[in-house]
Amino acid sequence: MLSFGRNLKVSRAAADFSLRTRPALALCSDRRVLRTSPQRKCSGKRYNVPLSAEFVARVSGISTMAKLPYQETADGLDAAFIGVPIDTGTSNRPGARFGPRHIRAESALLRSYNSGTRAAPYESLMVADIGDVNVNMYDLKDTCKRIRDAYRKIMATGCIPLTMGGDHTIAYPILQAVAERHGPVGLVHVDAHADTSDVVLGEKIGHGTPFRRCVEEGLLDCKRVVQIGLRGTGYSADSYEWSRVQGFRVVQVEECWFKSLAPLMAEVRAQMGSGPVYLSFDIDALDPGFAPGTGTPEIAGLTPIQGVEIIRGCRGLNLVGCDLVEVSPPYDTTGIYLFLFYFIFLIKLVYFISMTIFYIFLFLNREHCTDWCQPPF
Repeated sequence: MLSFGRNLKVSRAAADFSLRTRPALALCSDRRVLRTSPQRKCSGKRYNVPLSAEFVARVSGISTMAKLPYQETADGLDAAFIGVPIDTGTSNRPGARFGPRHIRAESALLRSYNSGTRAAPYESLMVADIGDVNVNMYDLKDTCKRIRDAYRKIMATGCIPLTMGGDHTIAYPILQAVAERHGPVGLVHVDAHADTSDVVLGEKIGHGTPFRRCVEEGLLDCKRVVQIGLRGTGYSADSYEWSRVQGFRVVQVEECWFKSLAPLMAEVRAQMGSGPVYLSFDIDALDPGFAPGTGTPEIAGLTPIQGVEIIRGCRGLNLVGCDLVEVSPPYDTTGIYLFLFYFIFLIKLVYFISMTIFYIFLFLNREHCTDWCQPPF
């Protein structure tokens, strides 16, 4: 019997109902056992499948990402949701520190099966919520050190970090830890801004500078960096040309208007090749008509459909981590933005887990594949 408060209990059989009725089983030694993940190999241990709202009310229980279990470390996990609640590096509207908390609250709507991709990632991988980095709200440099140290521990376990921001400053210390393990990585950067400024008000660390710092420290493979959705005004052309000089591919938003981005993402996959790739998605890449609750909104942005196309277009890449940043819940007075943020984050992470890590898993474990494993591309 599982207990959720003093008065709410469900049977183990009921809690396992959705797990039993999913096709996430494989034949092994003439017995049907749970498909194993890259981390646990043939342990046969059950996965952290979120309890169905058919048995446990969505509004009940502790607020974790997708109502997954919480654990303190990434040990034994294939992927982990982690929050970095800071907005100390923000230059305009604050509020991103509340992002992780609100994402978790909205994620109670999450169901574990994706009808579009036919993916049930939580039945193939061990995933949990490992809480937030303990940031220093008064010292950004110390916060960056804390983030870097926390992600070093995550990377050491082989777990893939799925990050909820927080402002875009966090990409810098995260990529420091990622590059320590994988070397220079490719980058798919979706944003209204290049975030390659050098110094802002005398400071080299902030939400407008992370990718210049990353280039200076050799964290990025510059020939495998693409920035999508850039737009708006700047103080000079240098802010935009610097990226091109480094070898980045820069896709202005004008190149995205009124069209599908599927052809673009096919080119991005070819550019990234088989090397490690980090995906960084700033919510201000989307038009503020869809996503008003962000720190530095810019008009004429991407649509939610294009955002999903970008995320799905990352299928097959060797993704070693991802983030979604710059959500500022106080500036979404209608709740539309929070739902959209949740929706994009959900699609991103479910598709990321199911179509990327799972893709690698299938490649490495072909003998365990069955027909249902093949998604409808």
